[in-house]
Amino acid sequence: MDLPQQDLEDVNLPTHERLYRDLRERLLFGKFRPGMSVTLQGIADDHEVSLTPVREAIRRLVAEGALEMHGNRRISVPEMDDDRIEELLAVRLMLEPEIAVRAIDNVDVMLLRAIDDQMDKAILEGSVDNYLKCNFAFHFALYRASNASIMISMAESLWLQMAPYMRVVCGRVGTSNLDDQHKRAIAAIEAKDIGALRASIMEDISSGAAFVRTTPQPEVETNSIDKS
Repeated sequence: MDLPQQDLEDVNLPTHERLYRDLRERLLFGKFRPGMSVTLQGIADDHEVSLTPVREAIRRLVAEGALEMHGNRRISVPEMDDDRIEELLAVRLMLEPEIAVRAIDNVDVMLLRAIDDQMDKAILEGSVDNYLKCNFAFHFALYRASNASIMISMAESLWLQMAPYMRVVCGRVGTSNLDDQHKRAIAAIEAKDIGALRASIMEDISSGAAFVRTTPQPEVETNSIDKS
C-alpha cells in the first residue's frame, strides 16, 4: 500500500505550489539539516525555475517557521537549541492529543493499521527515511480526520520546524531503538476511549522527546540541498 502523499508532479499546479511542496517534503523527511544555508538563486538553479516562484515558496515556509530569511537572499534552516526544542515539544503535547480525540469517530482505522505495518517494516529494515515518512503519514491520517483545519495547520508547522532535527536524532539512535504508541492509539480508537487515545499520543510525543533531549546538537551545515 502506498503512503498518502501529495502529487509533486501535478502539472496543473502552479510552479510556486509544486516548488513549495517539494521543499516542504525535503524539510519533513531530512533533506535539509539544521543550520543548512542556501540561496534563492541556488534553489532556482536546482529546480530550473525563475526566482519568482522561489520567492513565493520560501515566503510560505518562512511564515510557517520552517526556514529563516537573512540578508543577501540567503535562507537557512533554523538551528535548534534547548529552549526552542522544549517550546516546540510543549506545544505539540498541548495540541496534538486534542486533534486526535476530535478524529476518533471519523478516522479510517484500516488505513492507520496499514501505515503502522509499513512503519514496523521500516524499523526492522533499519530505514530511517521510511520510518519518518510512515510516522508522519500515521499522525496526519489521524489528525486530518478531525476536520480541525486550524489546529492541523498549526501541527504541520510544528512538524516542519522539528523535522530536520528529528532526522538527525533518528539517524544517530537507529530505528531499532525507536518506539511508538501507534498500536495503543489504534486500540483506543477502536474502543472509542478518548482518555486512552489522548494518553497514547502524549506518550508517543514524550518518548520521542526523550531521544531529542539526549542527542547532541548537530554541527551547522552550509552545503547545498540534499537532492537524493
